Amino acid sequence: MDIPSTTSKKVAVVGGGASGLVAARELLKEGHKVVVFERGAQLGGSWVYSPDVESDPLGLDPTRKIVQSSLYTSLRTNLPREAMGFRQFPFLPSGKADRDSRRFPAHQEVLKYLEDFAREFELNEFIRYNTEVRHVGLETDGKWMVKYERIGGDEGSKVDEPYDAVVVCNGHFTEPRVADSIPGVDLWPGKQIHSHNYRIPESYQDQVVVLIGSSASALDISRDIAGLGKEVHIAYRSETVGRYGKHPGYDNMWLHPMIERAHEDGRISFQDGSVVHADVILHCTGYKYHYPFLPTSGVVNVDDNRVGPLYKHVFPPALAPGISFVGVPTFVVPFFVYELQSKWVAGILSGRISLPSEEKMMEDIEVFYSDLEAKGVPKRYTHKIHDFKRLFGPFEYEDWLAAESGCPLAEEWRKNMFYTTVLRVFKQTETFRDDWDDEDLVQQAYEDFMHYLSADGKTVVAAPVI
Repeated sequence: MDIPSTTSKKVAVVGGGASGLVAARELLKEGHKVVVFERGAQLGGSWVYSPDVESDPLGLDPTRKIVQSSLYTSLRTNLPREAMGFRQFPFLPSGKADRDSRRFPAHQEVLKYLEDFAREFELNEFIRYNTEVRHVGLETDGKWMVKYERIGGDEGSKVDEPYDAVVVCNGHFTEPRVADSIPGVDLWPGKQIHSHNYRIPESYQDQVVVLIGSSASALDISRDIAGLGKEVHIAYRSETVGRYGKHPGYDNMWLHPMIERAHEDGRISFQDGSVVHADVILHCTGYKYHYPFLPTSGVVNVDDNRVGPLYKHVFPPALAPGISFVGVPTFVVPFFVYELQSKWVAGILSGRISLPSEEKMMEDIEVFYSDLEAKGVPKRYTHKIHDFKRLFGPFEYEDWLAAESGCPLAEEWRKNMFYTTVLRVFKQTETFRDDWDDEDLVQQAYEDFMHYLSADGKTVVAAPVI
């Protein structure tokens, strides 16, 4: 049942991916008027596959034609569909012959789920497709001016439109972040590419590939390429992995510490003294938060991938509640977190929920930053929520959002599925998606996971190498 709104506002939602869709749904439930701006021709955001790649394979040239998609053909979810789904619309197998019923489905099934979600809650009528937001700014009258234009349109397609609030949901999987500069790489004769521009393994037939990274995409892509490539050498940060050498189960894959130097003759040397002749360096090193439409005179900025200051990763205190960010946190159950953040934002905009004062929010942020620094957490991991060895408790952030929004806390089964999946990624890297059964949906999963982490002082949950 929809919740009556104390105050109805006209709200612009920037982005029609998973976070934008659930934000629109929650805002509408709360009684707000909503317009969703989506630069693509369809909804889905980062779940829309495109075979196109950018002209600059590293994604560093600011004049390049930007491709939004970062999906590779073989990508499957790395969380079970049940845990992934929105509460109000479970992600269950449809039973249709043309759908993917696996617990860890391929990316096409996730897009269909989002299309089903939009259809169920009649969201399409609120989405303006092929429409790019060029500028968002606060006016002297307290309104937010959204300047946008139709992609491919003429000068008359540029429009300025005032809104009471803006919810930023443009995602963070489009602007590549590459590894620190590699000594000698400017003279190295091989090819460099960021995983943003990886699509199929056939391009690496019989090649020697050095892959930098330890994230989910690095694990997937390394296995993808190993089937066709001559050799795959994976370079990790030394604090992430405690073993090096031949990868178990592969004749053509090796684990190394980070690259020490690239050489003019095509060699790549690693910090342990090992050397390979390589054809490609593939950066699976994550993405930058990027808000080119949002000049805020320094009130909100991105510093070493910290978007800040943001109260609870959502509201910039000096501009709250007029502008908010949904979808910034990483290493979470994403759709579930987007849903909780959206409930909170919608309730605050209607007046049903109150924010602390600007001063109190800034105090909270400063304490948070100080805790991160004391724990030795790099600034670039500010928004990484479930870093089990460092700072955050189990689903503490999600439960805080739920409590503030007046909805139930995270379900135990959802927590168990998340913890069990992360555990299986490290213990069964090749089979964790397909060797799953309902026996794992038990309370013991969380205790087993924490026991696994504490059993070896060197074990650390893998983080993207940035």
